[in-house]
Amino acid sequence: MSGTTAAAQPVPHTIVADGKKLAQIRGALRSGHATAAQRAALNTVLAKADDALTAGPWSVLDKPTTPPSGDKHDYQSQAPYQWASQPKTPDNPQGCPYVNRDGERNPEADAITDHTYRMVAWDAIYYLSTAWYYTGDAKYARRAALDIRTWFLDPATRMNPNMTYSQIVPCKNTISGTGIIDSTQSFTQVVDAFALLDAGAPGWSGRDRSGIRDWLGRYLTWMQTSPQAKLELAATNNHGTFLDLQNATIAAYLGKTAEARGIVTDALHKRFPVQFDADGNQPLELTRTISWHYVNFNLTAWGRMAEVGHNLGVDVWGYEASNGATLRKVVDRLIPAALNGAPSWPYPQIGVFDQSIAADIFHAAADEARDTDAANALERMPLPAGGDTWPARVTCFPLDPPLK
Repeated sequence: MSGTTAAAQPVPHTIVADGKKLAQIRGALRSGHATAAQRAALNTVLAKADDALTAGPWSVLDKPTTPPSGDKHDYQSQAPYQWASQPKTPDNPQGCPYVNRDGERNPEADAITDHTYRMVAWDAIYYLSTAWYYTGDAKYARRAALDIRTWFLDPATRMNPNMTYSQIVPCKNTISGTGIIDSTQSFTQVVDAFALLDAGAPGWSGRDRSGIRDWLGRYLTWMQTSPQAKLELAATNNHGTFLDLQNATIAAYLGKTAEARGIVTDALHKRFPVQFDADGNQPLELTRTISWHYVNFNLTAWGRMAEVGHNLGVDVWGYEASNGATLRKVVDRLIPAALNGAPSWPYPQIGVFDQSIAADIFHAAADEARDTDAANALERMPLPAGGDTWPARVTCFPLDPPLK
């Protein structure tokens, strides 16, 4: 393939990632003109894809529990920060009532496997699809298609298109929207995987494409009209950002361009003045016990929202709220802590202080907003221990492990 040029590469109709950039990277890799960073990023992507070739496939049917609906096809998870407040006894076997301990994950929640399997399966689908797009090796596409069919399409194993029983709290029957974050924090990468496979992947059939479009249509309806979704759409913090991001991404994939553009535009006007102050702080996230995680978590959503907006003709990076807040200002507020760690972060952060989680949003700011301060910080800050895959992804990626 030494004579292949970037211009000759097929441009995928990805919703989050810039398809033209992906095609340019693919051409550079195949012609031998890729940068060292691009080659290293591809090697990391391929290592993850190779691992996924022999793992899974995963299904919501694998969980040992049954949701209150009685249908194991319904996704189910337990709220991760909820803990029993009383000793578990024969008279009170669950230790009711449960109470919130923000930032402290209850390992009891891991007994319901949908949360973990969803995270692993959706990552695998993304990396396998990306590996196929860059290498053309059919084994990656066929395995991605199998994983997708198992999780979303096969009548024997598929997930119903709802999140009704996500992050349920033991001892309670109240309706809550917060569990939708299980989906919204990472589902948009799966939509881009669908779009990559749509570019002619072997093993990905027209029946698969139409099945996914049908599933997504029903999922989007639930994500806009269910009682849980209405509560989550009203959330002012990262939960609301992520749901807007997911709904815009699904709508755009389904060809509802005007609707998708409207969701992104409305999010700017509605969420910027509430989530960001004039100095670039995120007051709603700074109150959390793991505030460094949550300010970066929310910016992951905004970085991806900006990428979706770019593809829809909405300039998120250039938007300035009535209070003077801009996305670049919010990103730059993180630079001292990304460089120096906890001593430069005067807010709560229990547990590990991982400076590297700011890398993706700094990449995005440097590439899309020409933010030289963010670009300079990338040269000096710790980068992800598993390898910096931005040069192959060119999108902000969900934080790992995902939290509530």
